[in-house]
Amino acid sequence: MLTGAAVAAIGVWLIVLAITPGLRHWLPLRSPAPELRASLNRDAAAALLRDAAMRLPGVAKARIRVRRLVKARADVRFRDSQHVKDDLIAVLGEECDKPALARPPSPALPRLPSRIVVRVRPRTN
Repeated sequence: MLTGAAVAAIGVWLIVLAITPGLRHWLPLRSPAPELRASLNRDAAAALLRDAAMRLPGVAKARIRVRRLVKARADVRFRDSQHVKDDLIAVLGEECDKPALARPPSPALPRLPSRIVVRVRPRTN
């Protein structure tokens, strides 16, 4: 009986944690003073990275998602897809370091070599 009640209480607690809003949508920034706190919205970080991706020649459309990893999708208009992918990885890697995040994006799985995942596809129309 007590074990069942404990499992039910833990289940209710997990449900409450799942539905309550938290600070998951904010990325904490490094600060020079411990009493100073700053954070950056994930959507704003994605917009910064999307702007950097759109400045590359050949990129027609870019979609960026910032979570544990930075996931980028880009449509290539007129360049070789592999060259655009290499350029995107380099540019997004530099841009990820600019905001001075306290915990920069890191690979969720140890088998992933990079914190940035880029998918590139040629645009046909």
